Amino acid sequence: MPEVQTITIACKLKVGSELAKEIDETFLTFAIACDWINNNTPVKLTNKTAMQSLVYQDVRAKFGLSSNLAIQALRRVCANRKTAKQKGRKVKEFSPTSVSYDARIFSFKESDWTVSLKLLHKRRKFELLIGNYHRGMLKGTNPTSATLVKRKNGDYYIHINLDKPVPEPIKTDDVIGVDLGRTDIAVTSEGDSWSGKQITDLRNHYAKMRAILQRKATKGTRTTRGRCRQLLKRLSGHEKRFQSWLNHCISRKLVDNAVANKKAIAIEDLTGIRERTNKKSRSKKDKRLGNNWAFYQLREYLTYKCLLAGVKLILVNPAYTSLTCHKCFVIGDRNGKKFTCSSCGTMDSDWNGSKNIAALGAIITRPRGTGLSCEIKREVQYIQLTLFDALGLPKTATSA
Repeated sequence: MPEVQTITIACKLKVGSELAKEIDETFLTFAIACDWINNNTPVKLTNKTAMQSLVYQDVRAKFGLSSNLAIQALRRVCANRKTAKQKGRKVKEFSPTSVSYDARIFSFKESDWTVSLKLLHKRRKFELLIGNYHRGMLKGTNPTSATLVKRKNGDYYIHINLDKPVPEPIKTDDVIGVDLGRTDIAVTSEGDSWSGKQITDLRNHYAKMRAILQRKATKGTRTTRGRCRQLLKRLSGHEKRFQSWLNHCISRKLVDNAVANKKAIAIEDLTGIRERTNKKSRSKKDKRLGNNWAFYQLREYLTYKCLLAGVKLILVNPAYTSLTCHKCFVIGDRNGKKFTCSSCGTMDSDWNGSKNIAALGAIITRPRGTGLSCEIKREVQYIQLTLFDALGLPKTATSA
């Protein structure tokens, strides 16, 4: 069976006031059912079949959910428990903002661009308010799962899951190294770079605005406090959406470049970098910028886009990649964007790091080896023969 990658298409729904009440009632009942399941089953239980045998009938009887919605509630609890366990947490409560669907209670109709969903009391039909991009992605597909979501602004969306076939990875020994950072979001070994100045300026701007509005929301007049709370709500998500858009653009250009030139992509494995850097003594502003750095989101976007494009994505150890000269492999001195090697001179530190990342990625893509060890071995043997000649020792000693 060919490998597939699941992607999610978020489509806005046309919902009237009556249907909105039905959806909200479904959300609330579903969330309460999930809370009840979570509180009335063993905490460590994450097996869907075992949980279903314990409380399925009770969920149907207590909350009036259809058989499939009850199954989806059980699956939601199991999935959340597994995720919480990985993060060392416990599941506390479920918000009434979404419901999961499978093929039995959800269907998509391309002829009139509508979806049919089972709500609490009956099945309803919804028109999709989508553009050409969404239509192009959904055309000719037969999705079997989705999630109905209510966003903070009150709009209703259906997140449709599509299974896309994954092509065979491009066979290549060439690698594009990508150095991730805050000053420059990404710098490649081929010289491409994306400055982080725009996102940093935006973050600083929003941080100042939030501080001013929060101060006025607590100390101003009644009218001022209400207006400031409205502005804070409106600003919520602006920074996050801009960062997401930027990471989508960067990851798309990296993948398109790799496909056009038949190359793999290597990036640093920065897992746990926030925890490590937060232990160090830093200013409040530097800590805020570091914690807002969305490098993991960029990695996630690269991961699924590389899979769909047949590009191999390689994670390498970041240790000393920015402190080692990519030409002579000597440890140099880094000062911001400037890297200085005692032998090779001064160069851009991020570009130097990306060249080292590309070299490490190339080693992984070549199981037969790079030939570097053979060259070193020949040099060592030459030095040994020269010493033996000078000391008058037999050359057979080199075989030891």
